[in-house]
Amino acid sequence: MSAKGDMLAGRWYNANFDLELINERVLIKDYCLQYNNLPMRDLIHRRETLREILPNVEVERVEVLSPFMVDYGYNVYMGDGCFFNHNIYLMDCAKIHFGRKCFVGPSCGFYTAIHPLDVNKRNEGFEMAKPITIGDNVWFGANVIVLPGVTIGNNSVIGAGAVVTKDIPDNVLAFGNPCKVIRKI
Repeated sequence: MSAKGDMLAGRWYNANFDLELINERVLIKDYCLQYNNLPMRDLIHRRETLREILPNVEVERVEVLSPFMVDYGYNVYMGDGCFFNHNIYLMDCAKIHFGRKCFVGPSCGFYTAIHPLDVNKRNEGFEMAKPITIGDNVWFGANVIVLPGVTIGNNSVIGAGAVVTKDIPDNVLAFGNPCKVIRKI
């Protein structure tokens, strides 16, 4: 199987030295650079470019402010009414799925890649990716980090600066490093 096939299947793969994955990342980074340099008032070109970056998103139904960066784009899914503030990074080596009406504060990062603890394997370029799943109506404060394999339930609020390492249930306020449920809402 190819490195891309292994990546999409959640197996260990070599991201650093596989030409197919490198070329995909280079192409999408060029689109992201183009998007990030378009004037905000140029809605037509911004939407056209965002469609190239996020082929599985109805871009007319979401708002994504610049700067914005992804690794592949095709692993990102956003429900209607999502809003992404400035400086968002989606490391979408695995699927990152946002439900409807999610609000993502500035400078948030969603990271699906895991690297080996063994230094030799890590230096060889191996990694594995685990999906991130976000429910409907989730609000992320500024500077939130969501790590691989995390699921966040519907209607929850993740406070600014949180590092989300484990699943968060529906209808809670959670924050901290590591992120913990504070109370039901």
